[in-house]
Amino acid sequence: MIVDDMLKIGDREINSRFFLGTGKFQDKRMIRDVIESSGPHIVTVALRRVDIASEDENVLDNIPGRCILMTNTSGARTADEAVRIANLAEAAGCEKWIKIEIINDNKYLLPDNLETLKAVDALSSKGFTVLPYMCPDLAMAKRMVSAGAAAVMPLGAPIGSNRGLKTEEIVKIMVNELDVPVIVDAGLGVPSDAVKCMELGCAAVLVNTAIATSNDPVNMAIAFSEAVVSGRRAFLAGMRPMINVAEASSPLTGFLREEK
Repeated sequence: MIVDDMLKIGDREINSRFFLGTGKFQDKRMIRDVIESSGPHIVTVALRRVDIASEDENVLDNIPGRCILMTNTSGARTADEAVRIANLAEAAGCEKWIKIEIINDNKYLLPDNLETLKAVDALSSKGFTVLPYMCPDLAMAKRMVSAGAAAVMPLGAPIGSNRGLKTEEIVKIMVNELDVPVIVDAGLGVPSDAVKCMELGCAAVLVNTAIATSNDPVNMAIAFSEAVVSGRRAFLAGMRPMINVAEASSPLTGFLREEK
Protein backbone atom coordinates (compact mmCIF):
# COMPACT_ATOMS: atom_id res chain seq x y z
CA MET A 1 0.00 0.00 0.00
CA ILE A 2 1.19 3.53 -0.80
CA VAL A 3 1.24 5.89 2.19
CA ASP A 4 -1.67 8.38 2.30
CA ASP A 5 -3.47 6.68 -0.59
CA MET A 6 -6.24 4.75 1.12
CA LEU A 7 -9.10 3.41 -0.97
CA LYS A 8 -12.54 3.98 0.53
CA ILE A 9 -15.64 2.09 -0.55
CA GLY A 10 -18.87 2.92 1.20
CA ASP A 11 -17.91 3.56 4.81
CA ARG A 12 -14.91 1.19 4.83
CA GLU A 13 -11.24 1.88 4.24
CA ILE A 14 -9.66 -0.78 2.03
CA ASN A 15 -5.98 -1.44 2.56
CA SER A 16 -5.28 -3.21 -0.74
CA ARG A 17 -6.30 -2.32 -4.28
CA PHE A 18 -5.83 -5.94 -5.34
CA PHE A 19 -9.07 -7.92 -4.97
CA LEU A 20 -9.12 -11.72 -5.24
CA GLY A 21 -11.73 -14.13 -6.57
CA THR A 22 -11.82 -17.65 -5.15
CA GLY A 23 -13.16 -19.76 -8.03
CA LYS A 24 -11.24 -22.37 -10.06
CA PHE A 25 -8.62 -23.20 -7.43
CA GLN A 26 -7.94 -26.94 -7.65
CA ASP A 27 -7.27 -27.07 -3.92
CA LYS A 28 -9.26 -24.78 -1.59
CA ARG A 29 -6.34 -24.79 0.86
CA MET A 30 -4.29 -22.90 -1.73
CA ILE A 31 -6.62 -19.91 -1.27
CA ARG A 32 -5.25 -19.18 2.21
CA ASP A 33 -1.65 -19.32 0.96
CA VAL A 34 -2.52 -16.95 -1.89
CA ILE A 35 -4.24 -14.49 0.44
CA GLU A 36 -1.48 -14.53 3.04
CA SER A 37 1.22 -13.96 0.42
CA SER A 38 -0.48 -11.29 -1.72
CA GLY A 39 -2.51 -9.39 0.89
CA PRO A 40 -5.95 -8.72 -0.64
CA HIS A 41 -8.42 -7.09 1.74
CA ILE A 42 -11.52 -7.87 -0.34
CA VAL A 43 -12.12 -11.48 -1.36
CA THR A 44 -15.12 -12.64 -3.38
CA VAL A 45 -16.87 -15.99 -3.11
CA ALA A 46 -19.90 -17.40 -4.91
CA LEU A 47 -22.61 -18.37 -2.43
CA ARG A 48 -23.31 -21.60 -4.32
CA ARG A 49 -19.81 -22.82 -3.37
CA VAL A 50 -20.44 -22.24 0.34
CA ASP A 51 -21.99 -25.01 2.43
CA ILE A 52 -22.12 -23.82 6.02
CA ALA A 53 -23.55 -27.13 7.25
CA SER A 54 -20.93 -29.32 5.60
CA GLU A 55 -18.46 -31.13 7.83
CA ASP A 56 -15.94 -31.15 5.00
CA GLU A 57 -13.55 -28.28 4.43
CA ASN A 58 -15.40 -25.15 3.35
CA VAL A 59 -14.00 -22.40 1.14
CA LEU A 60 -14.71 -19.96 4.00
CA ASP A 61 -12.31 -21.89 6.23
CA ASN A 62 -9.48 -20.60 4.07
CA ILE A 63 -10.37 -16.90 4.12
CA PRO A 64 -8.79 -15.02 7.07
CA GLY A 65 -11.10 -12.99 9.27
CA ARG A 66 -9.28 -9.76 8.43
CA CYS A 67 -10.65 -9.94 4.87
CA ILE A 68 -13.92 -8.42 3.74
CA LEU A 69 -15.88 -11.33 2.30
CA MET A 70 -17.87 -10.06 -0.68
CA THR A 71 -20.54 -12.53 -1.79
CA ASN A 72 -20.86 -12.93 -5.55
CA THR A 73 -24.34 -13.53 -6.98
CA SER A 74 -22.87 -15.81 -9.65
CA GLY A 75 -25.60 -17.94 -11.21
CA ALA A 76 -28.27 -15.24 -11.02
CA ARG A 77 -30.09 -14.56 -14.27
CA THR A 78 -32.47 -11.87 -12.99
CA ALA A 79 -32.48 -9.09 -10.43
CA ASP A 80 -34.88 -11.09 -8.25
CA GLU A 81 -32.49 -14.05 -8.20
CA ALA A 82 -29.56 -11.80 -7.29
CA VAL A 83 -31.53 -10.24 -4.44
CA ARG A 84 -32.49 -13.69 -3.15
CA ILE A 85 -28.82 -14.79 -3.18
CA ALA A 86 -27.83 -11.64 -1.28
CA ASN A 87 -30.51 -12.24 1.34
CA LEU A 88 -29.39 -15.87 1.74
CA ALA A 89 -25.80 -14.71 2.20
CA GLU A 90 -26.85 -12.31 4.93
CA ALA A 91 -28.91 -15.01 6.63
CA ALA A 92 -25.87 -17.31 6.53
CA GLY A 93 -23.85 -14.74 8.44
CA CYS A 94 -21.91 -13.18 5.56
CA GLU A 95 -21.18 -9.46 5.46
CA LYS A 96 -23.56 -7.19 3.61
CA TRP A 97 -21.04 -6.69 0.81
CA ILE A 98 -22.35 -7.93 -2.52
CA LYS A 99 -20.84 -8.19 -5.95
CA ILE A 100 -23.86 -8.26 -8.23
CA GLU A 101 -23.30 -10.58 -11.17
CA ILE A 102 -26.32 -11.22 -13.39
CA ILE A 103 -25.69 -13.12 -16.62
CA ASN A 104 -28.13 -14.43 -19.24
CA ASP A 105 -25.60 -14.93 -22.03
CA ASN A 106 -24.16 -18.46 -21.92
CA LYS A 107 -21.57 -17.99 -24.66
CA TYR A 108 -19.71 -14.80 -23.72
CA LEU A 109 -21.00 -14.52 -20.14
CA LEU A 110 -21.64 -10.81 -20.50
CA PRO A 111 -23.55 -9.16 -17.64
CA ASP A 112 -27.11 -7.91 -18.09
CA ASN A 113 -26.81 -4.23 -17.21
CA LEU A 114 -30.56 -3.57 -16.96
CA GLU A 115 -31.23 -6.42 -14.50
CA THR A 116 -28.08 -5.40 -12.63
CA LEU A 117 -29.40 -1.87 -12.23
CA LYS A 118 -32.62 -3.24 -10.74
CA ALA A 119 -30.65 -5.34 -8.25
CA VAL A 120 -28.46 -2.38 -7.27
CA ASP A 121 -31.55 -0.34 -6.45
CA ALA A 122 -33.17 -3.15 -4.46
CA LEU A 123 -30.10 -4.15 -2.43
CA SER A 124 -28.72 -0.70 -1.71
CA SER A 125 -32.11 0.24 -0.24
CA LYS A 126 -31.67 -2.70 2.16
CA GLY A 127 -28.33 -1.43 3.41
CA PHE A 128 -26.04 -3.64 1.34
CA THR A 129 -22.72 -2.31 0.07
CA VAL A 130 -23.25 -3.04 -3.60
CA LEU A 131 -20.59 -3.39 -6.30
CA PRO A 132 -22.14 -4.24 -9.68
CA TYR A 133 -20.22 -6.20 -12.30
CA MET A 134 -21.19 -4.62 -15.62
CA CYS A 135 -20.51 -4.17 -19.31
CA PRO A 136 -18.64 -0.84 -19.59
CA ASP A 137 -21.24 1.86 -20.26
CA LEU A 138 -20.98 5.37 -18.83
CA ALA A 139 -24.70 6.16 -18.87
CA MET A 140 -25.64 2.89 -17.17
CA ALA A 141 -22.83 3.27 -14.66
CA LYS A 142 -24.19 6.70 -13.69
CA ARG A 143 -27.64 5.18 -13.20
CA MET A 144 -26.15 2.47 -10.97
CA VAL A 145 -24.33 5.08 -8.89
CA SER A 146 -27.57 7.06 -8.54
CA ALA A 147 -29.27 3.84 -7.44
CA GLY A 148 -26.72 3.35 -4.67
CA ALA A 149 -23.72 1.48 -6.09
CA ALA A 150 -20.66 2.04 -3.87
CA ALA A 151 -18.38 1.31 -6.84
CA VAL A 152 -18.74 -0.09 -10.34
CA MET A 153 -16.90 -3.08 -11.78
CA PRO A 154 -16.67 -2.96 -15.59
CA LEU A 155 -15.23 -6.00 -17.33
CA GLY A 156 -11.84 -5.82 -19.00
CA ALA A 157 -12.65 -8.76 -21.28
CA PRO A 158 -15.03 -11.75 -21.06
CA ILE A 159 -14.77 -13.80 -17.85
CA GLY A 160 -11.86 -16.22 -17.81
CA SER A 161 -10.59 -15.17 -21.25
CA ASN A 162 -7.24 -13.76 -20.02
CA ARG A 163 -7.39 -11.30 -22.94
CA GLY A 164 -6.54 -8.22 -20.91
CA LEU A 165 -8.04 -4.74 -20.92
CA LYS A 166 -9.96 -4.78 -24.20
CA THR A 167 -12.40 -2.15 -22.92
CA GLU A 168 -9.69 0.41 -22.18
CA GLU A 169 -11.22 3.46 -23.85
CA ILE A 170 -14.61 3.15 -22.15
CA VAL A 171 -13.05 2.29 -18.79
CA LYS A 172 -10.87 5.40 -19.04
CA ILE A 173 -13.95 7.55 -19.69
CA MET A 174 -15.70 5.99 -16.69
CA VAL A 175 -12.71 6.70 -14.46
CA ASN A 176 -12.72 10.34 -15.55
CA GLU A 177 -16.48 10.87 -15.24
CA LEU A 178 -17.60 8.89 -12.18
CA ASP A 179 -17.34 9.93 -8.53
CA VAL A 180 -17.12 6.35 -7.22
CA PRO A 181 -14.28 3.83 -7.52
CA VAL A 182 -13.98 2.03 -10.86
CA ILE A 183 -12.70 -1.51 -10.37
CA VAL A 184 -11.85 -3.62 -13.42
CA ASP A 185 -13.13 -7.17 -13.04
CA ALA A 186 -12.77 -10.11 -15.45
CA GLY A 187 -10.45 -10.88 -18.32
CA LEU A 188 -7.13 -9.70 -16.93
CA GLY A 189 -4.56 -12.33 -17.85
CA VAL A 190 -1.13 -11.07 -16.83
CA PRO A 191 0.18 -8.59 -14.25
CA SER A 192 0.91 -5.99 -16.93
CA ASP A 193 -2.87 -5.83 -17.54
CA ALA A 194 -3.29 -4.79 -13.92
CA VAL A 195 -0.58 -2.15 -14.33
CA LYS A 196 -2.46 -0.70 -17.32
CA CYS A 197 -5.71 -0.50 -15.34
CA MET A 198 -4.04 1.30 -12.45
CA GLU A 199 -2.15 3.67 -14.75
CA LEU A 200 -5.53 4.74 -16.16
CA GLY A 201 -6.65 5.70 -12.67
CA CYS A 202 -8.78 2.68 -11.81
CA ALA A 203 -9.27 2.28 -8.07
CA ALA A 204 -8.56 -1.45 -8.02
CA VAL A 205 -8.68 -4.70 -9.99
CA LEU A 206 -10.25 -8.07 -9.21
CA VAL A 207 -8.39 -11.15 -10.49
CA ASN A 208 -9.31 -14.82 -10.28
CA THR A 209 -8.76 -17.10 -13.30
CA ALA A 210 -5.27 -15.85 -14.18
CA ILE A 211 -4.12 -16.69 -10.66
CA ALA A 212 -6.09 -19.85 -9.90
CA THR A 213 -5.18 -21.57 -13.18
CA SER A 214 -1.50 -20.59 -13.26
CA ASN A 215 1.27 -23.07 -12.55
CA ASP A 216 2.13 -21.22 -9.34
CA PRO A 217 -0.91 -19.39 -7.92
CA VAL A 218 0.97 -17.96 -4.94
CA ASN A 219 3.65 -16.26 -7.00
CA MET A 220 1.17 -15.18 -9.66
CA ALA A 221 -0.94 -13.53 -6.96
CA ILE A 222 2.13 -11.75 -5.60
CA ALA A 223 2.95 -10.57 -9.12
CA PHE A 224 -0.54 -9.12 -9.59
CA SER A 225 -0.47 -7.48 -6.16
CA GLU A 226 2.88 -5.85 -6.88
CA ALA A 227 1.68 -4.80 -10.34
CA VAL A 228 -1.30 -3.00 -8.80
CA VAL A 229 1.00 -1.04 -6.48
CA SER A 230 3.38 -0.21 -9.34
CA GLY A 231 0.61 1.00 -11.64
CA ARG A 232 -1.00 3.07 -8.90
CA ARG A 233 2.35 4.65 -8.03
CA ALA A 234 2.86 5.61 -11.69
CA PHE A 235 -0.62 7.14 -11.86
CA LEU A 236 -0.03 9.22 -8.74
CA ALA A 237 3.38 10.33 -10.05
CA GLY A 238 1.73 11.90 -13.08
CA MET A 239 2.70 10.29 -16.36
CA ARG A 240 3.75 12.45 -19.27
CA PRO A 241 1.36 12.34 -22.25
CA MET A 242 2.43 10.53 -25.42
CA ILE A 243 3.65 12.63 -28.35
CA ASN A 244 3.91 11.78 -32.04
CA VAL A 245 7.44 13.05 -32.66
CA ALA A 246 10.80 12.49 -31.07
CA GLU A 247 12.06 14.78 -28.32
CA ALA A 248 15.71 14.57 -27.36
CA SER A 249 16.51 13.90 -23.73
CA SER A 250 19.79 15.80 -24.16
CA PRO A 251 20.24 19.18 -25.95
CA LEU A 252 21.12 19.04 -29.62
CA THR A 253 23.32 22.15 -29.39
CA GLY A 254 26.61 22.92 -27.68
CA PHE A 255 28.51 19.82 -28.75
CA LEU A 256 32.21 19.65 -27.93
CA ARG A 257 34.30 20.33 -31.05
CA GLU A 258 37.93 19.73 -31.75
CA GLU A 259 40.10 22.80 -31.33
CA LYS A 260 41.91 23.98 -34.45
